[in-house]
Amino acid sequence: MSGGGGPKLPPPIHSGLYGCCPRCGAKTLFRNFVAFADICPDCELDYRAFNVGDGPVVFLTLGIGALITALALWVEFSFEPGLLIHVLLWVPLTLLLTVLALRVAKGLLLALEYRHRAREGRIASDE
Repeated sequence: MSGGGGPKLPPPIHSGLYGCCPRCGAKTLFRNFVAFADICPDCELDYRAFNVGDGPVVFLTLGIGALITALALWVEFSFEPGLLIHVLLWVPLTLLLTVLALRVAKGLLLALEYRHRAREGRIASDE
């Protein structure tokens, strides 16, 4: 590997797992469990410039939804429990997995936006 580029960036997954700034690695990305801070006090990266939007929620809905659906079908065909058992199993499990994974997904997506310099699409002017 060549060592000519700028400073070494922390791995993007660290932004989700540990709340690390994608530029300097300080644990300053989140102000609470899932809300981003405004800026990094260490390197002054403005987190407000990034827009992860609904991306993390969409990925989690599809991924966790598929997992829960597969598990619910397996339980239904293997054990044939009543509807109440399904509700008591899958509703809390779905909520728990989604909430726990949301922070990781949001931090990861913001770090990837920073790393790849992703910005909103713009239409070039004719001027």
